[in-house]
Amino acid sequence: MADYATDALVDTQWVEDHLDDDSIRIVEVDENPALYAEAHIPGAIGFDWKKDLQDQVRRDFLGPEDFGALFGSRGISNEHTIVLYGDRNNWFAAYTYWYLRYYGHQKVKLMNGPREKWISEDRPTTTDAPSHQAASFEAKPGDDSIRARRDEVLSALDSGTSLVDVRSPQEFSGELMAMAGYEQEGAQRAGHIPGAASVPWAQAVQEDGTFKSADDLRELYEGKGVIGGDGGEIIAYCRIGERSAHTWFVLHELLGEQNVRNYDGSWTEWGSLVAVPVQNDTV
Repeated sequence: MADYATDALVDTQWVEDHLDDDSIRIVEVDENPALYAEAHIPGAIGFDWKKDLQDQVRRDFLGPEDFGALFGSRGISNEHTIVLYGDRNNWFAAYTYWYLRYYGHQKVKLMNGPREKWISEDRPTTTDAPSHQAASFEAKPGDDSIRARRDEVLSALDSGTSLVDVRSPQEFSGELMAMAGYEQEGAQRAGHIPGAASVPWAQAVQEDGTFKSADDLRELYEGKGVIGGDGGEIIAYCRIGERSAHTWFVLHELLGEQNVRNYDGSWTEWGSLVAVPVQNDTV
């Protein structure tokens, strides 16, 4: 994987070779958390993205204290290298990667391919949850250079910032209020942020969920005008921030673009705000 800008990816064989490495903690984060109980990589710690990783009152993720306490309680310390994977081509695994980087943890990697790839290769699985002793995990103050909030997105509209909408073309155009099956995470209005380029997240991966080559990825995002200009800021968004975290990973970690932020409020927030600009191609 030397053609990528960083060594943030590990392949499935590397993960299997390190199953007994106590310096590593493997973490599974699925959109469907019930999958973890059915089968997971031996030693993998399961996180429920909605119950574990989100504030249960506000629409926001955990503060640094709670985040550190969560990881420490599962036996993950600041000294561990965390290897993430999950279902849906690693949507929420990539989101958790971004989340960890936001709180300053640098020793984190993403498995190149989702849990389905691991299972299809007939690699070992278990239903047993690991039992690790509690550890100390200290989250640093949030790194806002990789996170965008609504007011910053609004300010960016006339600044030359590249906006990239990673949802489906139907969501982007306004044909769909929300992706089918996710209506509960929809917004009051359909469409996209004016000026955003449409680059669905799935265009970055191959059929087995592994990432395309660096050359192919660069060609994709240059062709849509997202990269290749003056190296200015890029803001990615989707519906709730998980697919755009996947695109953030591609742009920042695989292609080495430095000024990339994830707008995790995304369309669920923007499409319900009063008096912000919206483009709907169907009306």
